[in-house]
Amino acid sequence: MAAPKRKTSKETKLKGRARVLVVEARFYDDIANALLAGASRELDAAGAKWDKITVPGSLEIPAAIAIALDAAEKRRDPYDGVVALGCVIQGETFHFDIVAMQSARGLMDLSVARRMPIGNGILTVDTEAQAFARAHMEGGNKGGEAARAALALVALKRERAKR
Repeated sequence: MAAPKRKTSKETKLKGRARVLVVEARFYDDIANALLAGASRELDAAGAKWDKITVPGSLEIPAAIAIALDAAEKRRDPYDGVVALGCVIQGETFHFDIVAMQSARGLMDLSVARRMPIGNGILTVDTEAQAFARAHMEGGNKGGEAARAALALVALKRERAKR
């Protein structure tokens, strides 16, 4: 099977500097570090200004995003997009399904309701080895992909606003 084409941040047609919020779950520190490294490299390459918030786990990411978006709007310094980073590894209980599904649902609900570009970099995997393979920049670079997705949606939003 052919690999998908992955655009770099420089290929994303983003006019003007974007202000991006990165919310990372630190439940698995080494995986979180790898995801953040990929995301930060893409955001920096695109010239985005970004802030980072850390939460304990992936289930807390949507609430943290909502809180931060409200605070930024109140300060009249809104974010253009969001990157969500985390990891959920299958265990022996149903908890995996709850966290994986509800964190994704929370991100989708926020994105649609607020018209907010969100790149979902929450890994949902069976093993820690799968998570590392997807997180590291030399591997799947899912943190970088989430940042590129958010930037692409910011560019789309700006383009459509001009019409």
